[in-house]
Amino acid sequence: MTSNPDPNAVQDFDPEETLEWREAIDVVIERFGEDRAQHLITNTIAQAYEAGVQPQNVKTPYINTIPPGKQPAYPGNLEVERNLLRALRWNATAMVVRANRKPAEPGGHIASFQSSAIMYEVGYNHFWKGHEHPNGGDLLFVQGHTAPGTYARAFLEGRINEDQLENFRAEAGGDGLSSYPHPYLMPDFWQFSTVSMGLGPI
Repeated sequence: MTSNPDPNAVQDFDPEETLEWREAIDVVIERFGEDRAQHLITNTIAQAYEAGVQPQNVKTPYINTIPPGKQPAYPGNLEVERNLLRALRWNATAMVVRANRKPAEPGGHIASFQSSAIMYEVGYNHFWKGHEHPNGGDLLFVQGHTAPGTYARAFLEGRINEDQLENFRAEAGGDGLSSYPHPYLMPDFWQFSTVSMGLGPI
């Protein structure tokens, strides 16, 4: 279980002792769990501070703060959600691309939703509540440039139709979709104007 020491670390004049410390932590984790290991490490670091030893700032790659053994089972069906996510990403991209093949070339954002889609979908599927919920609904400040993804989801849910998707950023005709979250233009869809520097803070 003990990983190899960092080759870029300070020269270790007693690697055998270092290995013993590392193996000791492994044993604690195995026998008593992560909480006990964390307690020992925290107390050891505190004692080092008291003795005047200043540990280097800890900088690590991302580490999940919940040990795998304590993670609850995922509440949804991962395979179904992955397939839905693929459809959402595709539809969001297609909507922007198709809009810009028209003479007006209205623009639109693609990467914003592609990079944040998983976070939004986990929220929609498992956390956020609608206004009809017995405990009240959530207030969502949706990142404005991810609007194509929200429209793509609404299309799969049957809340908007294909004609509206074809009129992304073309509201003047009366049946389009606003560029960004806009509760004035789409009062039954958006809660907050999250892109406008004037309206958003209000």
